[in-house]
Amino acid sequence: MRKQALTALSLPLFSLLFSLGASAQTPTLQTADAAVRAGQFQAITSIVIARKDQLIFEAYYDKEAKDGKDGQDRREIRRNTRSATKSVAGMLLGLAIADGHVASVKDPVLAHLPRQAEQGRREARKAAISFEDLITMSGPLECNDWNEWSRGNEERMYLVEDWVGFFWELPMRGFPAWATPPKDSPHGRAFSYCTAGVTTVGAALAGAVREPLAQYAQRRLFEPLGITGAEWQFLPAVPQQSGPPIPQTGGGLGLRSLDLLKLGQLYRDGGRWQGKQVMPAAWVAASLRPQARMEDGTDYGYLFWGQQFQVGERRISTWAMNGAGGNTVQIIPELDLVIVITSSNFQVRNAPKLTMDLLAKQLLPALLAP
Repeated sequence: MRKQALTALSLPLFSLLFSLGASAQTPTLQTADAAVRAGQFQAITSIVIARKDQLIFEAYYDKEAKDGKDGQDRREIRRNTRSATKSVAGMLLGLAIADGHVASVKDPVLAHLPRQAEQGRREARKAAISFEDLITMSGPLECNDWNEWSRGNEERMYLVEDWVGFFWELPMRGFPAWATPPKDSPHGRAFSYCTAGVTTVGAALAGAVREPLAQYAQRRLFEPLGITGAEWQFLPAVPQQSGPPIPQTGGGLGLRSLDLLKLGQLYRDGGRWQGKQVMPAAWVAASLRPQARMEDGTDYGYLFWGQQFQVGERRISTWAMNGAGGNTVQIIPELDLVIVITSSNFQVRNAPKLTMDLLAKQLLPALLAP
């Protein structure tokens, strides 16, 4: 595995850092490392940082490796980073469009879901729902994971057998007088975080790419980056559904921390990896551009979060793959940085804030220090 990782990353000092592990840290990051080890941010499991094409920090904080061994084995753990998977779904859609399997981001999703076609015949507004609606979290169906009363809350989806059917049976979203409709919202989109919609994107892609979607993801995205052993979760089997299992693109994909770093570097470099254009540059640019507004200071692209951090007198803009528990892959173009933080703070109150504090108060100040 060591030889494979070295070949895949091809970073100038990676062999040195690989051998020395956390002891070969950039000196200004030692304070952050000590704070994590002391439990100040609870169950952080790894931090990996690259500047340009240089791996500058790699540390693992699991109490023990998944197989019970210690030391280098922690590097090989496939970490469930929850909704960071959604950003991978966006990557697969971009590749499917480039390969001609999907006409464009404006393509109606139901065109690739024949089992749900009747929904479109009954309701023209459902027939018009596009991939872009779903990957910007601004579709017209009543679906909001952040509202426990929402008909489309993901916890309700997990209670039924047919997750894709669950999504298409949702009613149209309403906008009472105190809510801002799409026409009056930034970018013309009313944001509403909906895992069921991104789950549906995966099912539509599974019908479009003409091969098992997990196989397509490995061939078109992971293999060019040297990523192996991706651990997908899958949608429950539905009696009337034929074909191979459908990956759950709404969450749960297991990847190594270094694999997540590669995905971040791919997008930081406009879709290029080791001189090869793996992702279309135009798709990467659109993904890392505000498409909807979640709240003041936070935008949403194509399944990427646009965030800002105040570090002293400097305001740093980032684009991120974010998941529950505070898992994040932060892409910081102005600093040529990619920062991966994985965590198992899944039952911790305000877990994302712990990660954001680690970034804003520890890691970014250290990385900005002269």
